[in-house]
Amino acid sequence: MKRNLLWCGAAAWVGMLTACGGGGDGGPQRGALLEAPASVATLSAAQIDAAMAASGLQALTGKARCDVKIVALNYRTVDPKNAEANVSGAMLVPTGAACSGPAPLVAYARGTDVAQGRTMASATDAETGMAMGFLAAQGYAVVLTDYLGYAKSTFPYHPYLHADSEAASVIDSIRAARNAAAGVGANLSGKVMLAGYSQGGHAASAAQRNGERDNAAELNIVGAALMGAPFNVSDSARQPIAGVQVFVPLAITAWQKTYGNIYSDVNTVFRKPYADTIENLIPSRTLNFTTMVTSGALPGANGESPEQARAAILQPAFLADYVGNNQNPVYLAAKRNDLVDWTPRARTLLCQGSADPTIPYALNQKAFKALLDARGASHVTAVDVDAQVQAAFGTNGAAPTDPANPAFAKYYGGYHGSYAPPFCFAQARALFDTVK
Repeated sequence: MKRNLLWCGAAAWVGMLTACGGGGDGGPQRGALLEAPASVATLSAAQIDAAMAASGLQALTGKARCDVKIVALNYRTVDPKNAEANVSGAMLVPTGAACSGPAPLVAYARGTDVAQGRTMASATDAETGMAMGFLAAQGYAVVLTDYLGYAKSTFPYHPYLHADSEAASVIDSIRAARNAAAGVGANLSGKVMLAGYSQGGHAASAAQRNGERDNAAELNIVGAALMGAPFNVSDSARQPIAGVQVFVPLAITAWQKTYGNIYSDVNTVFRKPYADTIENLIPSRTLNFTTMVTSGALPGANGESPEQARAAILQPAFLADYVGNNQNPVYLAAKRNDLVDWTPRARTLLCQGSADPTIPYALNQKAFKALLDARGASHVTAVDVDAQVQAAFGTNGAAPTDPANPAFAKYYGGYHGSYAPPFCFAQARALFDTVK
């Protein structure tokens, strides 16, 4: 493997495009670069420190040790049918005198997004910034996938919460980063860590499961941080979770496109007017989370609760069958993508806040950890960051309890996507520092 990487670094780009990917004999060269990596920006350690201080994260990230170069990637992967596809993404390369030694590589998978054009190869992306402050500026190389169906990917839809294609996008990002390394000035140690938050926790979990099972020697995964992750998709998606009007339709329509057996008529699943546009609504080239609701493309503009929003978009008969029937095709599709029936081999962190309104803690982290404990997986640790979230963002250091108080909506509206992630990132780096 080392000899191949050195050859790739010395070869012309055309050689890299055809000879340096993974994948099976005669199949697509997975992870091969489809165009030369493009430098997007380089941020100095001082700039990163200023950004982390302005966001209030520096107490958790610490001072930056490295400058960080952001590089855009476009690489080969496979779709849910195992056919050739392309995915874009970013590589964060630590640079500077203090960061010239071999760097471990973290493959990071991001959370759900509805904006089709979003790429991680951006100095202003919030998750890229987190990965930069917590990881790249501390000496880790990081590769971040955009997933199928986003940014430069020409795949016609996003296979949301489809475990195997998520895993492929992440695993092939590792190969792409290795292929790009010599040309972008990255000195990789060969060690790999996996990390992801929310949907990204599901993707990183799938990548760890598949990678340790199928490509252990090649990938050399030494640690993983699975954060805010829906391990138990099938039971979680039956709950009236915060954001249900986005997440559940995105999953249903993606599984219909992937499996083809969810429904024969979209109107039997979704109510008007949403049925008319829902199949091609997400991801969107023009709308974001907020404007999807404020424009009326999805319910929620009038302050509907998750139960009300779910009732507004799903047909009553379908909803009743989906919640109560274990043979419902959506439930069965979700069950195919649960990630509870495997055991990590590398040291692994599970991290979440137990009051998470979007990913039910009891059904996911708590339940998965109990299963792992029963299997004797003592190398897997679990951290609940709820106390830290309450102390930092609660009212007088405690979670608000009155739903009529505006502070209640603000607190739980920010819990999953904004408040808990930095505390889990800090836990992730603490684990990675022990195995790098």
